[in-house]
Amino acid sequence: MKKLLNFEPPLAWSQLSHQKVRLLVAITGVCFANILMFTQLGLLAMLTQGTTKLHESLGGDLVIISSFAQTLQFRINFPRAYLFQAAAVEGVASANPVYITRANWVNPKQLEKQQDISDKKQAPRQRGLFGNEVRIIAINPAQPGILNIPSVNQQLEKITSADSVLYDQLSQPTLGDIPEIFTQNQEVQTLMDNRRTYVIGLFSMGSTLFEKGNVIMSDWNYALRYGANNLNQARIGVISLEKGADIKTVQAKLRTTLPSDIVVLTRTELIQRELQYQATEVNGVVLRFGTIVGFLVGVIIIYQVLYTDISEHLSEYATLKAMGYPDRALLLVVLQEGVILGVLGFIPGFIASIGIYQLLVILTRIPLTMQTSVALQVFILTILMCSVSGAIATNKLRSADPADVF
Repeated sequence: MKKLLNFEPPLAWSQLSHQKVRLLVAITGVCFANILMFTQLGLLAMLTQGTTKLHESLGGDLVIISSFAQTLQFRINFPRAYLFQAAAVEGVASANPVYITRANWVNPKQLEKQQDISDKKQAPRQRGLFGNEVRIIAINPAQPGILNIPSVNQQLEKITSADSVLYDQLSQPTLGDIPEIFTQNQEVQTLMDNRRTYVIGLFSMGSTLFEKGNVIMSDWNYALRYGANNLNQARIGVISLEKGADIKTVQAKLRTTLPSDIVVLTRTELIQRELQYQATEVNGVVLRFGTIVGFLVGVIIIYQVLYTDISEHLSEYATLKAMGYPDRALLLVVLQEGVILGVLGFIPGFIASIGIYQLLVILTRIPLTMQTSVALQVFILTILMCSVSGAIATNKLRSADPADVF
């Protein structure tokens, strides 16, 4: 019974824990490499998944866009007449346009400062008023369900008034403290495209690296600002099907009915189209390269630790060889050391990365959460990183000859 309770730590752990300072340095190195990989993959997730917030917010069953628009960031529209054709297809209940554009946005606090200067009969300073942009999403408020955002559908009547918009409360701080001001006053006045604009409600969608914020207005207000002719060109068409209609059948009919410069997609297909585009963009390539750099940094750090450990204990390894231990058993000890370092370094790196993600959310207001897929990728890369380092470091162990050591 005593023999069963007399647990002895594995040789790999005894080797690593023999020098506590070196073990701490090694764990810190692995932790740093993990944080670097987590940050790069997190930014990549922010880049790719953040850009699909609008896609995920669309209502209906099918979506039509221009075939030339690989991403909704491209300002490529299609004739609204195509929606009338789509509405005539059997199984389609409605086909509604979504208009998208960008507009200059003035921080209300900056506007108040300019008004104070004007009240004092000083020359107003226009510099600094502009430079921020918001994305305008215009819809027909008489057609609920175009956007699958409950807070928007509950406030559709509000945006029928002149120059009124709903403001995305997850927009970036540089656009102003709109949610706080609105909570106090129930209305916010500012300038959008140098025209008086009233925020009469809030909703939540989320900003991206490309869009600082979003506002939703009625198509009537959109026409007043940019001309009625602009209603003839839509960015997105939201197709709602009749009850009981098969989505694949209707999708196939729409594809044969509409011109070839239109693509008919499900919401999932639209999201995948956006993600594929973002993954091939320069930003995506750069962030993936940063992940590789973090991996290589970890390989070098772990290799140096294991190589130094083998060099200092070369006589012990040679003794084990002389006693009959095969090279395979000793190489397994080194690989075990690498895996132990990987696990010990991953835990604090994971916790620190969650903190970094939360800091990025606070600074940018761009939704970013620790995803299971990202954590699993980094963990696998960490184990692979430490295994590669151990495999390289064992070259010195293979060449160790007991006769040369003694």
